[in-house]
Amino acid sequence: MMQLTCQNLSVGYDGRTVLTDLNFSVSAGDYLCIVGENGSGKSTLMKTILNLTPPLAGSIHMEGLKPTQIGYLPQQTAAQKDFPASVREVVLSGCLSRRGRRPFYSKTEKDIAAANMEKLGITQLAGQCYRELSGGQQQRVLIARALCATRELLILDEPITGLDPMAIQDFYSMIRKLNREDKVAIIMVSHDLRNAVEEANKILHLQKQVLFYGPAHDYMNSKAAGHFFHEKEQGECLPTAACHMAKNVDGLENNEQKCSCGHTHAHSPQKIEGGNTHERA
Repeated sequence: MMQLTCQNLSVGYDGRTVLTDLNFSVSAGDYLCIVGENGSGKSTLMKTILNLTPPLAGSIHMEGLKPTQIGYLPQQTAAQKDFPASVREVVLSGCLSRRGRRPFYSKTEKDIAAANMEKLGITQLAGQCYRELSGGQQQRVLIARALCATRELLILDEPITGLDPMAIQDFYSMIRKLNREDKVAIIMVSHDLRNAVEEANKILHLQKQVLFYGPAHDYMNSKAAGHFFHEKEQGECLPTAACHMAKNVDGLENNEQKCSCGHTHAHSPQKIEGGNTHERA
């Protein structure tokens, strides 16, 4: 069974340490979401797991998996979105590590690419030019490509950037199916914390160090989640899942609650779509 374990791991680049003392694991069927502000070390950690950057200390153990067998979906650049190749060619390129030094893809590799296009519902797009597709279609192509490298672990780096709302929901539905039905382990770096927490079963929150690692349902009651979720606009605290899960604390008025971020909120009896209105107490 596949398992990736990081023990006392420190990562960085050019001799500069970015993250220290990382301890976490991902097993078959896990869905780990890595969150944190820009510059918190998420990308450096991904590069270290992919064996693109050596660890500064500690270790990464992989059972039933090699770094070349990890499916990786990086953030797309403008040049990549404009890549002049057919959908079939892009998906088939995910078999490069299987092909080795052979000049041509084998029938087995072509069958793997065809099966993954069928799985992602893009068989009818096989002959189309990749750059002519919508953002959501391009993501399906890239995930089919990543699945050609592995059926064990997918690493997704900010996969919903630039997608419209419908494409985002389609993306989450697609990844959910791969994770829950096919037991593909997922590591996803994302700023879309509200959706990520609903989808993932584990959260790793980084900010130059580990602020939280554990089950997603426990994360919602953590201080790390409270600070990350709260958005302040003109003195108001917008409703968050952490607020809704807050419990009354002794000494507070009936219409007040204290949530996981440590803030006290006055809860107005007026309802809005999705919950109570919140005002700073």
